[in-house]
Amino acid sequence: MQSPVKVIGIGDNGAESLLPVYRQWIEESELLVGGERHLGFFPEYHGEKLTVKGGLSAIVSKIAESGKKTVVLASGDPLFYGIGSYLAKKLPVEIYPGISSIQQVFAKMQESWQDCEFLSVHGRSMKGLVQKIDGLDKVCLLTDEANNPAAIARYLLSFGVNEYRAFVAENLGGVEERTRWMTMEEMAEAECAPLNLVVLKREAPAPHWPLGIADEEFAQRKPDKGLITKREVRVLSLAALELKPNSIVWDIGTCTGSMAIEAARICRKGEVFAIEKNEADLENCRENMRKFRTDFTVVHGRAPAGLEEFADPDAVFIGGTGGEMKELLHVCCSRLKPGGRIVLNAATIETLYEAMQAFAAEGFETSVTLAQISRSKPILHMNRFEGLNPIYIVTAKRKEEK
Repeated sequence: MQSPVKVIGIGDNGAESLLPVYRQWIEESELLVGGERHLGFFPEYHGEKLTVKGGLSAIVSKIAESGKKTVVLASGDPLFYGIGSYLAKKLPVEIYPGISSIQQVFAKMQESWQDCEFLSVHGRSMKGLVQKIDGLDKVCLLTDEANNPAAIARYLLSFGVNEYRAFVAENLGGVEERTRWMTMEEMAEAECAPLNLVVLKREAPAPHWPLGIADEEFAQRKPDKGLITKREVRVLSLAALELKPNSIVWDIGTCTGSMAIEAARICRKGEVFAIEKNEADLENCRENMRKFRTDFTVVHGRAPAGLEEFADPDAVFIGGTGGEMKELLHVCCSRLKPGGRIVLNAATIETLYEAMQAFAAEGFETSVTLAQISRSKPILHMNRFEGLNPIYIVTAKRKEEK
C-alpha cells in the first residue's frame, strides 16, 4: 500500500523556510511534485520531479499510478486557497503547513488579521468584487498577473471606492521582498512583482445605503420618471424572493436596475444577471451600478431571448414581460433551481390573470399580495396621502410532490 503523500508548505525563500525534518522527507522521497518555482528550490534533487501545470486531476492520477514515496510542495499553507484540500479528497495525505503569505503580510503591517475578510482574484474574474468589498474595514486580496494591484485599484476606483489605503507586499520571504503603503490612486499606477498580496484598510467612512434605497437616489429616464420598482414594492418583492448571500438571481426588465442592485448587495457571494429591452434605460442602470457599488451582468435584450447566457437561477424577479408571458415563464420555470422562487410584479388584472394561468400550466403554486401604498405629501401647513399605482406581487414556486 502506498504511504501517505506528504504535502508540505514552503515559503519564497525555499528550503530555508522548511524544518529539518521536512527537508529530510524531501531528500528521502522518490517523487517531488510542485510548481516550477517550488521545484527550482531543489536543483540537486535525485528523484523524479513532476511539475504542476493545468488541471490537478492528471497530477493526482500520476501520483497514484507511480506508487512512489511522494512529497508535494505548496505555497505557505496548502489548505488556504491551496491544493491541500483537493489532494486530501483524492489521495491519502499528511499536510504540513508552512508560514503562509497571509501571516507574513500582517506581520509586516503589525496588524491583527482575525478581523480581516479574505478574497481571491487569483485565476478568477473580478466581476462582483466591489460588492464583496464595499463596507468592509479590512480586506486581503490574493492576486495574479492579470488581476494585479494596479488593475484592482482601477476597478475599485471606477465604482468610487477610494476610502481605503492599500498595503502591497511583493515576494514575501524572498530576496526581492518589498512592502509599501499606497493610496488607491497610487496603486492604480504602481508596477509590482507578479508575486504579491494586497491588503485594503478602510480609513474613511463609506457610503451607506440600507435595504430599500429611496427612489430618487436612482438615475431614471426623464421626463417620465416612474419606470422603477418603487421602494415599498421593491422591499416586499425582495422579501418574497427569500434571497441568500450566495443566490443566483435574474432580474428581467431591470430598467433602472433598482431590484438587481438591491439583490446584488444582499447576494454578495452570489451572482446577479439582468436584462432590459430599452437601450436608453441600460445607461441609467449602469450609472446606478457605479453609484451603488454593484457589479453584475446586465445585457440588452428582450427576454426570453438572451437568458440562455445566464447561469441557472435560485430566484427570478420579473418586472416586465414585454408581451412574451407564456414563453418567458416557461423558460424561467424550466431553469429555476430546486427550491427556488419566481416573483412577478403585475400592474393590471389582465397581466395577473395571464401570469396565474401560465404558472399553473407549469405546475407552480402561487400566492398574491396586493400592495396598495400611499405616501404623505405636504399641502400648505398640512399633509395628505397620495396613492401609488396598486401592484400585484405574485410569488411562485414549484408544487411539492406528495
